[in-house]
Amino acid sequence: MLDELGAETRIIRSADHDLRDPADARRAVGGAEVVVHLAARVGGIGFNRRNPAPLVYDNLMIGTNVFEQSRLAGVQKLVAACTVCAYPKFTPVPFSESELWNGYPEESNAPYGLAKKMLLVLSDAYRRQYGFDSCAPIVANLYGPGDNYDLEDSHVIAAMIRKFVEAREAGTGEVVLWGSGEPSREFLYVDDAARALLLAAERLDTSEPVNIGTGQETRIRDLAETIRRLTGFEGEITWDASKPDGQPARYLDVRRARELLGFEAEVPLEEGLRRTIGSFERDRPAGVSAGAPA
Repeated sequence: MLDELGAETRIIRSADHDLRDPADARRAVGGAEVVVHLAARVGGIGFNRRNPAPLVYDNLMIGTNVFEQSRLAGVQKLVAACTVCAYPKFTPVPFSESELWNGYPEESNAPYGLAKKMLLVLSDAYRRQYGFDSCAPIVANLYGPGDNYDLEDSHVIAAMIRKFVEAREAGTGEVVLWGSGEPSREFLYVDDAARALLLAAERLDTSEPVNIGTGQETRIRDLAETIRRLTGFEGEITWDASKPDGQPARYLDVRRARELLGFEAEVPLEEGLRRTIGSFERDRPAGVSAGAPA
């Protein structure tokens, strides 16, 4: 999208820059007019339960370094992606920005969510202290082509797609999914998220939280049925209730994004899932073999 707008773009990858290191972070942002900060150590519930300390340490260090080094480098605008995981565990739905500080996040998400929540604190503090123009929009659960499909670390949509496709190809009669299937989530297609972040770079001149999403709630059980149908898997779904559900309900009030950014999500969930499944089947990542056990 930036290329289409005629921007000169530079993509910073973790293989080349360790943003936990201030000097490396400075090299990463040096010479940039606008920085869109998407870097994170992040995963699904299983990953979160195994890695609470790296989640909080790495994300705090990355966020702090990106802000300080962007300021020192003379960056004109910093857009730092915050996360829906920052919201309290028992937030009334749809989540309103006014509820953000009214409780502790869901326990498995808390180290990650609180570290990313500090982006809002950094944005406000740096705006007041230095006049540094930044924002930290709160982004809903993302999905789309190019996702992480590792079953140990991935988020729910990527994990389901891989399980259903591989079970179909292997002729397996059952797919086992985590939890009860009763919680709800909101899912934002990656292209919509990218467009929202570019609008934030152009139009969002406040450090106040702004929700970025579809505003539509989807029960995990219904999501599984949709992915089963779209992948052509004809077997049974078994829910493993010994595994955690995570936050009971999660979807966003997106009125502020409409008002401040003029942003509306455009890709319906089923269409986004169809694109993502097609991409997974065409461009299966290395090490993800057809017919592997689900």
